[in-house]
Formats: sequence, structure tokens, C-alpha cells
Amino acid sequence: MKFIVAFLLCLVVHSCLSEKVRYDGYKLYKFTPRTAEAVQALVELEQGDFSEYNFWSSVGPVGIPVQIMVPPYKISEVHHLAERVGIDAEVMMENVQDYIDAEERPATYDTGFGWERYHTLSEINEWLVNLRDTYPEVVTLIEVNATYEGRTILGVKVQYPTSNVSQSVFVESTIHAREWITSATTTYILNELLTSTNTTISELARKHVWYFFPVFNPDGFQFSHTTDRMWRKTRVPHSVLCIGADPNRNWDYHWGVAGTSNSPCTEIYRGPEPFSEPSCRVMSEYIDGIADQLLAYISFHSFSQLLLIPFGYTHEHIGNYDKIYQIGLKSAEALAQRFGTQYRVGTVYETIYPAAGSSPDWVKGKYGTPIVYTYELRDLGVHGFLLPPEQIIPTSEETLDSFITIFKEYEAYETNNVV
Repeated sequence: MKFIVAFLLCLVVHSCLSEKVRYDGYKLYKFTPRTAEAVQALVELEQGDFSEYNFWSSVGPVGIPVQIMVPPYKISEVHHLAERVGIDAEVMMENVQDYIDAEERPATYDTGFGWERYHTLSEINEWLVNLRDTYPEVVTLIEVNATYEGRTILGVKVQYPTSNVSQSVFVESTIHAREWITSATTTYILNELLTSTNTTISELARKHVWYFFPVFNPDGFQFSHTTDRMWRKTRVPHSVLCIGADPNRNWDYHWGVAGTSNSPCTEIYRGPEPFSEPSCRVMSEYIDGIADQLLAYISFHSFSQLLLIPFGYTHEHIGNYDKIYQIGLKSAEALAQRFGTQYRVGTVYETIYPAAGSSPDWVKGKYGTPIVYTYELRDLGVHGFLLPPEQIIPTSEETLDSFITIFKEYEAYETNNVV
């Protein structure tokens, strides 16, 4: 215990000094529990007060793999655990730091804001401001104040003269700080809606009012760039040793009933109360102001290649589940056409694991918004959160194909009552 406390204190000091955390010798494992005992053992690791394992995905039922980053001094221990309780262990990354280095290497051919590399918070915000200046007749800059560290959450509203206000679409990404591919993908989609000469895309752009918030958790996202690439949570101090809550477990709809933790040191800490995290609270207030106009709410996460439907807190299906599920299947088919990438479709609770207190659950549960999906983007765990920059454009292209299909199929259903 003394070693663990000392280790955590070192991490706190390290974070305060803003020196970059390195993951030399850390391995990423895919652990597949074969028994109920194995599932329980993984749950205890995930929810332990001073867990030194970094969970890249949460624990599900028997047979569902979970990705865990293991420090070098815990490798022997975790192998013994796997053998004892019945867990299949596969190494996905031999040295996590190598993947971080490869991901952050700048592309020499990239000038300005493009999609050949990952961008920082300031670069994304500057690009959003430039959109307002470049397209002043259709783009409005949205500034929502403020986060715990005093940052503004920046977004844009896109509205053409032909846009139907009652058919508004809200898009959010990077609520989990380390999921960099999500803000890269949503900025790509936003750019296409504004600039594409493809008539299908341009017609879609002009039918709806669009709200895009590429970075829902700017404090955490900034920290993931400057200090700890694997940071997931907010930056609100909740205990002497541990900082941050999971902002996608902090929304006030069946908060804390499943798939969360009450320990501040875990990755799925729900916070001390609903909307304890300022970024979640202020964004909920903004969404509340436009909720009666929303046709769709689309949330982007990574990784697992899934298109998910609420709810995460229960196995019970939403009222229009059959329609949304069929549209989701067609959307996944469209996504696979370009590069063969396969997505699964289903509810959060049934497809991956229980997870209460998410923003999509809150929107669907509180307002009944017709279309609510969560994307879990590439990949299936080979790279996890550290998706190589050369996959940004392919990921964005196939996701845009899927994104367009959601609205085409929904319109077809509403017009013909068939999908």
C-alpha cells in the first residue's frame, strides 16, 4: 500500500509540473474472461480505489474482451491472475510509448488545418473561428462558458436559408479526452457539410440546422496533449490523490445505476453528484435551450467499431428502437462499402456493457429526441485510442458515408413508413 500511495503521489506531482507522462514498457492486453469469477476479478481491478491498471474499455459479461494497459511492474501479477481465474490474455501492444510516438509524429506534408495529423485544442478552436469568418452568412460561433479550468467550450451552428430549424442536428465528440480520432472525424464531417460539391452532401447540409461541438471536454483534451496522452476524464479534483470524473457518466438520467464507480481514482468515476462537472452542466443547459428543435443527437467515441443506441443504464429498449435499429444496420452497411470496415449495431447495455449517466441517454430519456446514436470509431483494439494519423481520413470518409445514410434512411422511413 505504501508503494501504491507513493506512486500516486508521484503521478500527482508529475501532473502538476506538466511534464509528459511516458508509457515505456507498458503493454496493452486484450483480456477475455471465460468465467463469472474472471469477470468479477476484472471488475475489482477496474473499480479498485488505487488501481494501477488503465482500462481502455470497461468490463462486460463472460466472453466479451476488455483492453487493459498494464504497467511493466504489474505484468507478472496480471498473468498469474489470468491463469488463476480463467482469462485469455493476448498482447495487443508490446510497448505503448512506441504507438504514442508514432501517432504524435508531425506530418511534414501537412500545412494549415487538415486531416493528415491530429490537432490540438487551440488549433481546433482557431479553425472554428475561421469557419465563422469564412462563412459568415451560414456559420455562427457558439461559446459556452466555462470549464473547471476556465476554458470556453467552442462550437458552431450551421444554418442555410433553406435549413429547417425543427430538424436540427447536434454533434458532439471528445467528451473522453484521449479519443482524438473523434474530434478529427467530426471536424472532417463539418468541413464536408460546408464545402463538398457532392450533391448528396450539400443537399443534406441545407436541410438541417447543425450544431457541432468537436471538443466536449477541453480541459481533459488539453491535458491529453500537454501531459498525459491517456487521460480520459475531466480535471476537477475530487480527492487528495485523484483528479477528474468520467464526463460520460455524469449526466442526470439514471445517474450511477450501472456501469459506473463511486471511487474518484477510477476511469469510470461518475462524480459526487449529477452534473458535478462544470463542462457537463453548462452543455446540458445549452442543449436544454434547443432541445425542442432537435431531430438528432450524435455522439462520437472510440474505439470498437460500433453504432450504439440508448440506453446504457438498462436492457429495456427505447420506444422507436425497431426503426432506429434498422436504420443503424443500413448505416453500418454504408460504412462498410468503402473500405470493408465492419460495425456492429445495438444498444449500449446489450452490445458492450452497462454505462449509466451518458449524454445520449440523457438526451433520449429527457427529450425523446427521435435519432440518437453513439459511434465507437476505429479500431477493434489493435491501436485502440492511438489510431495512426494515416487512418484519420479513411475513418472520416467511411463515417461520413454512414452519417449521411442515417438521415437518408430516416427521411425514407418517415415518407414511406419503410426502411
